[in-house]
Amino acid sequence: MARLTLEKIKKIYGKTVAADIPYLEIKDKEFFGLLGPSGCGKTTTLRIIAGLTKPDEGRVLLDGKDITNVPPEKRNMAMVFQSWALFPHMTVYDNVAFGLRLRKVPENEIRKKVKWALELLRLEGLENRYPHQLSGGQQQRVAVARAIVIEPQVLLFDEPLSNLDAKLRENVRFELRKLQKRLGITSIYVTHDQAEAFAICDRIAIMNKGKIIQLGTPEEIYNKPVNLFVASFVGVTYFIEGRLTEILDPSIGKVLISTEDGLEILAYADLERVKKDQKVTLVVRPEYVHVASESNVENVFLAKVDRATYTGDGIDYEVKIGKWPIRLKTSTTYKFEPGSEIKVHLDPMKIIVLPEILSSE
Repeated sequence: MARLTLEKIKKIYGKTVAADIPYLEIKDKEFFGLLGPSGCGKTTTLRIIAGLTKPDEGRVLLDGKDITNVPPEKRNMAMVFQSWALFPHMTVYDNVAFGLRLRKVPENEIRKKVKWALELLRLEGLENRYPHQLSGGQQQRVAVARAIVIEPQVLLFDEPLSNLDAKLRENVRFELRKLQKRLGITSIYVTHDQAEAFAICDRIAIMNKGKIIQLGTPEEIYNKPVNLFVASFVGVTYFIEGRLTEILDPSIGKVLISTEDGLEILAYADLERVKKDQKVTLVVRPEYVHVASESNVENVFLAKVDRATYTGDGIDYEVKIGKWPIRLKTSTTYKFEPGSEIKVHLDPMKIIVLPEILSSE
């Protein structure tokens, strides 16, 4: 078991709140993500968990045991750093064996464990190489091998893929996900990259200004953001402001939104969060918008094309409906030129309706 709990955690540097977490529970064997912009508090939170930073207030519990004052080397945790922190004067074998030797594990046992870790990370045959003789992806795998070889209860990742190129980063993130599920180690992953967090993590905490703004699965966070900060941080997002002028069907939350420039947009809202005559903001993502077909009868609007970019698998457009810029993608290579007008359809089932009061919170 490796269930991790943070209770009433606070860490303040001067006037900056680096971490303010009333309660957070990370489940046994869960791959948990801390996601947010630079300076949001995610790395501070990870360092508090690791024991590298002591909180001003609160407790860190591992399986119900208070480890707040336990030094890092006695927490049975391992961390993979952003820089990987490999010892340049040591071979791959010695880098991976380092933690075991610190624990004074017998050498014959070290050989078995290092062999297991290197095979798991597909590093066989590289035992005698030095870090400078490895590719970025290989160095990253050595860092992971060094972390897992000590068989920690909790595995911590601090933006470990940020030094890899985009294509390699995409491949490695799936490898990490498979590895974590195979080993069943409770893992916590810090990143500012939404795609990375979504690909890897079971649940994600979105952080800002030291606080957890939203906690949920990738699907919940993407499809049901609690406010405009989360909506804008996760995915490509455009916003339309208006007023909820009519509740068309309260049983399913079907509403009519009117904008100041005369648009009337159908959407489905949570009527416990928004009321009639309230100002609201609509969250519109590119996949919610399509070139209108004859079968579309609701939410069809005339739009002016501002930009059309060929992407190989289709065309990426930015268009304007009334005064509101939005974006859509098509799979066809037929291109509507900038300045032309097209009819677009906004999927009312996908549009997210947020109350204005939550816009900046």
